[in-house]
Amino acid sequence: MPEVIFAGPTGRLEGRFHPAKQKNAPIGIVLHPHSQFGGTMNNPIVYQLYYMFAERGFSVLRFNFRGVGRSQGIYHGQDELSDAAAALDWVQSINPDARACWVAGVSFGAWIGMQLLMRRPEVEGFISVAPPAGKFDFTFLAPCPSSGLIVHGDSDRVAQPKDVQALVDKLKTQRGIVIDQEIIPGANHFFDGKTDVLLKTCGAYLDKRLAKVNAA
Repeated sequence: MPEVIFAGPTGRLEGRFHPAKQKNAPIGIVLHPHSQFGGTMNNPIVYQLYYMFAERGFSVLRFNFRGVGRSQGIYHGQDELSDAAAALDWVQSINPDARACWVAGVSFGAWIGMQLLMRRPEVEGFISVAPPAGKFDFTFLAPCPSSGLIVHGDSDRVAQPKDVQALVDKLKTQRGIVIDQEIIPGANHFFDGKTDVLLKTCGAYLDKRLAKVNAA
C-alpha cells in the first residue's frame, strides 16, 4: 500500500496506491466523503472499497481531496472534480496499458465520481455509495454514459431514499445503460453495522461485471 504524492490542480495531492501485477490491469479510483464533515481517504468504506478492487487485480488509488491530510489547497466544493481528474491522469500515466477504468465514490465522492465519468469516456463502470441526490445537483447526468451500481440504505437521512430513487428512475430510462440499484435494509448514511453487507453487495456487482468482460 505505497504512499504516493502526485500533482493536483492547486498543489500536491496525497494518496495510497496499490499497483497490479499485470501491466494491462484495469484501474480503480475511490473517492471519499465530504471533507467538511470529516471525510478522508481513510474512511472505513473507502478503505474497504480500495481493497475490494485490489483483491480483484486492479491498480487502485484512493487519495485525499484538496485541503485534507497532506493534500494542498482548500475545500471548494466543485473543483474537487479537478482533483479526481488529476488522480485519474496520474494512475493512467503509471498504467498506460490499462484495459479499463472504474470509479467508486462514497456520498460526496459519489457525486464527484459521477461527474468524472461524464467527462472521461474511458470510465466504463461506477459504484456510487449513498449518492446525496437531494443535497447536490445530479442533472448533469444527461445522459449517463456508463452502466453502474447505486447502493444506499433505506434509513439514510442524508441521501434520502426518495431522492436516490428519483435519480435511479431517471437514469434507468436511458437506452443502452444499465443501472443496478441495491437498497440495504436498516442502513443509515454511514452504514453503521451494515458495512459488511455493503461490501458484499459491491463485490458481487463488480464480479458480475468482470465475468461479462472475461466471457466476451
